[in-house]
Amino acid sequence: MDKQSHLQINQEQFKAFVQLPMDTPVVMLNLLRFKDQVPETGLTGAASYKNYMKAATPFFTKAKAEVLYMGKPQMMLIGPEDEDMWDKVLLVKYHTIADFLGMIQSQGYPSHLRAQALEDSRLIHCKT
Repeated sequence: MDKQSHLQINQEQFKAFVQLPMDTPVVMLNLLRFKDQVPETGLTGAASYKNYMKAATPFFTKAKAEVLYMGKPQMMLIGPEDEDMWDKVLLVKYHTIADFLGMIQSQGYPSHLRAQALEDSRLIHCKT
């Protein structure tokens, strides 16, 4: 059985998310699994994701987003031993939900580069 990939926003969950108070601070937990190679560029998924982060930096800056942590998981201490580890974990803090929504809906935001680099992902809204 093939594993299902998650690269796009779930519209039902997004509808619930946008109903939250827009002035609420939010931290987004990103779990990232990169493609071995991106056919469109010939780069690795990890290298392509670095390109996404460079292209997204002006949008992060405008949204006053703060990267709290980005790193590679090393070892499962609690959880199934046979579960694949994510390639990277990224925590980004936004002052408000409105800032996050404004960023991802901005003209020119490079979401296509993110999707291009990833084999699978999770984006989890965390309340501060």
